[in-house]
Amino acid sequence: MGAILVTYKVFPEDILKNFESLKSEIIKILPDASKIEGWGEEPIAFGLVALLVQVRFPEDVMGLVDEFEVAMSKIQGVSQVQTFQIRRTSKDF
Repeated sequence: MGAILVTYKVFPEDILKNFESLKSEIIKILPDASKIEGWGEEPIAFGLVALLVQVRFPEDVMGLVDEFEVAMSKIQGVSQVQTFQIRRTSKDF
């Protein structure tokens, strides 16, 4: 069985110099059947930086991708979340 790798772009409400507290909040709401594969940052404009979050989900569990996006958008200090990239991989958990 394969997995789905999803990259989310998380836009903060304000300019952040450190994403550690936001990362901690994201880890807290991570579904049990998934795991964080990596983090990144992408400059947007005027000092605003988006946090990139890559998550591995099991291929056989439906709805996790959208549910996690909605859950992240509810974190205090998050302005918007976009599903940036979705790809299938044969590498399992």
